[in-house]
Parts: sequence; C-alpha cells; structure tokens
Amino acid sequence: MRLLSTASPVELDLQTSYANSVRMEVGPDGAIRGEVRIAGHQRVSHGLYRPETPELGTRANFLRDLSALLLVLPEGAVFTHVTAARLLGWQLPALPRDVPHFAAVRGERRPRRPAVICSRLTRESAAGVVDGLPIDHPSEILLRAARDLGDLDLALMVDSAVRLGHIDEAAMHDVLASRRPGTKRLRWVWEGRDPLAESAGETLLRKFHDVMDVATESQVDVHDEHGRFIGRADLLVVGTLNVHEYDGAVHREAATHKRDLRRERALASSSYVRRGYTLDDLLNHAAILMHEIDRALGRPHQAERLRKWRALVDDSFYSDVGSARVMNRWYRSTNPVDWARTAG
Repeated sequence: MRLLSTASPVELDLQTSYANSVRMEVGPDGAIRGEVRIAGHQRVSHGLYRPETPELGTRANFLRDLSALLLVLPEGAVFTHVTAARLLGWQLPALPRDVPHFAAVRGERRPRRPAVICSRLTRESAAGVVDGLPIDHPSEILLRAARDLGDLDLALMVDSAVRLGHIDEAAMHDVLASRRPGTKRLRWVWEGRDPLAESAGETLLRKFHDVMDVATESQVDVHDEHGRFIGRADLLVVGTLNVHEYDGAVHREAATHKRDLRRERALASSSYVRRGYTLDDLLNHAAILMHEIDRALGRPHQAERLRKWRALVDDSFYSDVGSARVMNRWYRSTNPVDWARTAG
C-alpha cells in the first residue's frame, strides 16, 4: 500500500515553506518534525505531527503514524515487537489503547521519546517491508516480544505467525540457540505452538486444556454416524467424543449465529457432545470449567492445575496485574528522567 498525503500540492508547498521558516522537517506524506504544530495536524510523538485523516480506517491511520515516525528514526531502523506483528496481521493479546511503537536501530543512536521504544540491532537479519514500511525478521520480532509479554500473550503471536507461514524454522532455531534474553520463554511457547489455531480465543482455550492436562486435537473434521460431514471442531478431547470450542463475539453475528445453530443441531443428533466457552469463562470462571472437564473425564480435581492457569493469566495482558506490569515498564522506557527537576 502506498501512503499518499491528503494535502493538495499547494498545501504541501505552503507547509514546506512554513517549515523552512521555523526549521521544521516535512516528510513525503505531509508529516512534520518540529516544535510548532500546524492546524489540521495530529500529534504522533513529541515534536512529530502528521495530517489528520479521520476519514481513513484504523489500519490506514496506523500506517501513517509509522510513516511519520521514520522522520525521527535513524537510517536503517526497522519496526519490531508488537508494532511489526500488527503490521504483519498477527493475532495480538488484549493490548491497552496507548501501547508505544517499537523499533530496532543500528549504532549508538537510540531516540528516546514518548510513544516510541527503540532497541539495538546487534545481529544481521533479513529485514522485510510491509506496506512500504521496514520491519524486523519475524523470529526477531517474536524474541523482542518475548522479553516483555507473558506466555499466553506470546502464544497468540506464535500460533498466528506459524499459521500465516511467516516463520522460517531454521531462523527460529538459530534465535533459540543464541541464548539471548527472551529465548527461554520463546522456546517454551514455540515448543507448544499450534499452526492450526485460527483465532486468539482458540489458542487460549487450547492452553487452558494443556494446563489442565487434557490432551486435545485441533481443527478436527466431525462426521455423523452415516459419514456425513457436520463441521470442523476447534478442539476434540483425545479419546472422547467431546467437542470443545471457543465462542467469540463473531459467533453472535446474525449470519454466523444462524450457521452455528444448524451445526449445533447436527451435532446434537450425533454422538458428539459440544461445549462452548467464552473469554469470560476462561478468565473469570476457570474453576467451574475445570470441575466440568474433570467430571466429564471421571477424574479427581487438582487445585495445582487451577493455580498454574491463574498464574499464566496474571502474567498476561488479560489481567489488570499483568497489563500494569508491562505498561509501567514501557512507560519508564519512553519517558526519560529529567534530572534537572530533581536538583535541590
């Protein structure tokens, strides 16, 4: 996608002339680097503005923000971490609204400014381009994310990246063998990856079953007693006819809901037993879910399984505690300390 300015040639000429008079830098899409804000522009970061484009969609505005950021990043910089993951269309955890942008740069110059976190590129890796914007190699993107995110958050990204075919397994092997910060967490998540997971909810549901020590198969074709195809199950509990599925918001849309009801009637007339789970079930009613699954499998409850699951949730963006932990770290990274104010 080519990023075009919404300003007319005359408006761009006026902006450039004005910028020159006040020592500002104007980017090719109308972004401005300088201390003076021009009417009709919105702030991207400290001293960085771009034309307001409320008529554009979420992704188009996101691309324009990143294009503007190239004005303050050194040459050779690439976007990485959750910023690059979003560019690539990977599934992401429940990130708060004001998440900073992430870039990796070479050399000693690492810009520190609100809304941007820069790490250093210390190894050669094949960078890519998405919608005209430079991005880090997928294996490096995951490694940088692994230094901040919890296991559940990272699992969503790994499953999505693998399913989309963005991961070079040889490159991932090299990253995991490097013993750099984040490799321990990334290795654990990588070994438990599932390329068949089609949504973040399915990954969360599978991880819950893993912690509960319940073996499952993903995306299993289900047929009735006459061999007629009924549908594809998110998860099938191994050794049973129990179908466990994630019911996200998309299943409440009119067309999807009608199709789901027909499918549920077909399942009800077969030997399969379907159970649907929501995000609220997984996050706030995990004990009930554990008891239901244990009863269905005829086994005793083990409180340790529940404690492990709650620890995973608490370490993720799906809990206030986990979200605050990471956001506080990022806030400190994007707000340099002004020591002059501390002098007494």
